[in-house]
Amino acid sequence: MKIKDVEFKNNILLAPMAGMADRAFRELCIGFSAGGAVTEMVSAKGLTMGDKKSGELLYSGETDAPISAQIFGDDPQVMVQAAIKCLEYNPSMIDINMGCPAPKVTSNGGGATLMKNPALAGEIIKAVSSAVDIPVTVKMRIGWDEENINAIQLAEIAEKNGADGIAIHGRTRVQMYSGNVDYNTIAEIKKAVGIPVIANGDITDEQSAAIMLEKTNCDGIMIGRGALGNPWIFRKINAYLNECRVLPDPGINEKMTVMLKHIKKIVEYKGEYTGMREARHHAGYYTKGLRGSASYRREMSSLEKYEQLEELAHKIAKENE
Repeated sequence: MKIKDVEFKNNILLAPMAGMADRAFRELCIGFSAGGAVTEMVSAKGLTMGDKKSGELLYSGETDAPISAQIFGDDPQVMVQAAIKCLEYNPSMIDINMGCPAPKVTSNGGGATLMKNPALAGEIIKAVSSAVDIPVTVKMRIGWDEENINAIQLAEIAEKNGADGIAIHGRTRVQMYSGNVDYNTIAEIKKAVGIPVIANGDITDEQSAAIMLEKTNCDGIMIGRGALGNPWIFRKINAYLNECRVLPDPGINEKMTVMLKHIKKIVEYKGEYTGMREARHHAGYYTKGLRGSASYRREMSSLEKYEQLEELAHKIAKENE
């Protein structure tokens, strides 16, 4: 897959997830054959005002896969300033968030709210794509609600105003993450535009990835929640799609080894105090479905030291052999 002049090793990408798809997780997923990744969404206003945390979200370090910097906001000029600021972190692309359903984002005019104002959305896309010399993409949903499914119109507006690619989550904003993904609308978007279209939503294994690609004919897929506690999903999907191989699920020892590697990176990048508190969420996903998982999650909720997690990981591995 290629978006403008950015070439991907494969077309299975990690989606942006606030509070989850940080540098440590992006690096981990790329190590498991994700073809690229998108940063956590960054407030354009916060970034332009010099907010330290906003800048930290964009830092990616050394990686051999394309990283897209995602920004959100509703003011074209502020979005331009933010996009230019993003260039300091050497992203491969700029992604404009027009799909986030979170009330704290939509109530301020950003995210999926922009789907209710296609003219403003087009103005933002045109302004940003004119201001930077790297590809600009847009992530959106199929519409605000069932009565206002306008993603095809917005995709055409995006292409007309300079977008180089589109990622589409197959639900409305009102649906949030419930209900079924709308394959048909994603397929219609792919037919309507000439730029790459990446499909997103409910991709949790090899079969759902293959179904998404078959039903939508999209250029690629983007995996979000399906990768949490499951970074090897990229390796498995690539093997299935490209080599017709079904790789076995990792054993408990590999799961715990990967979990510890992941959390160690978080601690390295953010310090133990912040890292271990964020690690509690990730660690819970790694133990999902195991015997005693509820008990393990309770133990994780009070973890403060990396050594405590190491001890718990050994206990989990022993009890689930």
